[in-house]
Amino acid sequence: MNMPNELELRKFVAPEFIFGIGAQHLAGRYAKNFGARKVLVVTDPGIIAAGWAERVTDSIEDVGIPYTVFSEVTPNPRDQEVMAGAEIYQSDRCNVIVAVGGGSPMDCAKGIGIVSSNKRHIVEFEGVDQVPVPCPPLICIPTTSGSSADLSQFAIITDMQQMVKIAIVSKTLVPDIALIDPQTNVTMSSFLTASTGFDALTHAIEAFVSNAHSPVTDLHALEAIRLINANLLSTIKEPDNLDLRGKMMLGSLHAGLAFSNAILGAVHAMAHSLGGLLDLAHGECCAVLLRHVIAYNFDAAAERYQLIGETMGLNLRGMFFEEKKSAILETIYYLQKALGFDRTLGQLGVQRSDIPVLASKAMKDPCMATNPRRPKQRDIEVLYEEAL
Repeated sequence: MNMPNELELRKFVAPEFIFGIGAQHLAGRYAKNFGARKVLVVTDPGIIAAGWAERVTDSIEDVGIPYTVFSEVTPNPRDQEVMAGAEIYQSDRCNVIVAVGGGSPMDCAKGIGIVSSNKRHIVEFEGVDQVPVPCPPLICIPTTSGSSADLSQFAIITDMQQMVKIAIVSKTLVPDIALIDPQTNVTMSSFLTASTGFDALTHAIEAFVSNAHSPVTDLHALEAIRLINANLLSTIKEPDNLDLRGKMMLGSLHAGLAFSNAILGAVHAMAHSLGGLLDLAHGECCAVLLRHVIAYNFDAAAERYQLIGETMGLNLRGMFFEEKKSAILETIYYLQKALGFDRTLGQLGVQRSDIPVLASKAMKDPCMATNPRRPKQRDIEVLYEEAL
């Protein structure tokens, strides 16, 4: 008896989350609910300068809980930053973590939680279900609409010895609560809005074609694609428009729920390898790679890519197979260029001699396992070469 896809046994993970204007101010209340003795606030200098970290620490002060701020976090957070944060967490006798920022502070906070509970170096937890002891309570306040680290079971950390981003995937990394406030997005630069928005779009596309997709993740993935495609360019033109910021934040939320449960694919595996080697903006890496990976994967998931195209507003009726494929690839390329991501990998600093190493590392990334087409290393090398 063949079981219908929607009846296959599945596991889904999602945090408690609050969405809407003012959510950021609830950090103190939830820290108190979690029995906080002292809070480690993980953020970065840009978030401090924008004033969002202070709003969160004010809410912690309002409930009478002491805190320590750890802000030595760079884009593409590094293993030594995680270890330094874990040392402060231990020495200051903290028992709750609050992350304020984009994917970098949230991933760093997850790493600090892993190390604090498991007492080993962060790079030892690479892979799927490799975190045996649960992390301390984690509250995430995202300030970008892209990474969805506030919703996912992923942490992406740069291993500086190997010069590669490692993916740690574990249900222990799902935050205890996400406080999702669109107001925190209004200080984002146009580049950051574009980069994180394209990352969220890639999350949704890869989740929809993933070989681990399900009816539940499909709903979230398609809604994310619809929202992000319809609002990303407008949001860059009107950065203070809270309605647009809210729609992008909602799109990122849907994308996070989709990819945290369906996982991702070759775009993210390759982007992690790229970002680790050259410390590039993750969203721009995704933008440069996405259409090349779609072209490679298309035959293995043609109907799903067609649904993606239709969700992005394309009328594909009456077209032949190759015409549909071309129209979808052109739409992706148009958005890529409109966002300013028209540089090649060569222009971003990749050398042809880098490609074998990049491909080897990408092949080992957990995201590659759910790509709809199983590649060989030479296939990945060719994709990097096409983007060069």
